[in-house]
Amino acid sequence: MPESAVTGGCQCGAVRYRITAPLENPHICHCRMCQKAYGNYFAALFATRTDGLQWTRGKPSFFRSSALAQRGFCRDCGTPLLIADDGSDHVDMSIATLDHPEAVTPAHQYGIEGRLPAFALLHTLPGSRTEDDIPPEKMKRLKSLQHPDHETGA
Repeated sequence: MPESAVTGGCQCGAVRYRITAPLENPHICHCRMCQKAYGNYFAALFATRTDGLQWTRGKPSFFRSSALAQRGFCRDCGTPLLIADDGSDHVDMSIATLDHPEAVTPAHQYGIEGRLPAFALLHTLPGSRTEDDIPPEKMKRLKSLQHPDHETGA
């Protein structure tokens, strides 16, 4: 796991962060609440101390998802960013929102009672590259409007 500060943010760039605290407990959570919050089979998360988390552009909006926690997301693009348990000095951040998510590998699974049966088959599915599935004439017009995976002036 990274030893120095890491950065990340939402898809549109309205919310950006910097973390100087250690990235702890990288994991995935299969619970139904995480599935719905992330719109996926699971949420990929890591914990970090709140005193080491700095919002460098914008701030997340929050939805109270349970009597114990709230979830932070970008109000502009909807990117799920974090889960904050009431009274904790840590938050769970979304691995995919890091500028370099490849630097963090989950080491544990939580909420396995909610693990969907198809999860066990995902690694066996055939795969293709994005450009292999988009016709060349459409590929020429493809321009991402997503914020780049690094800090910018805007």
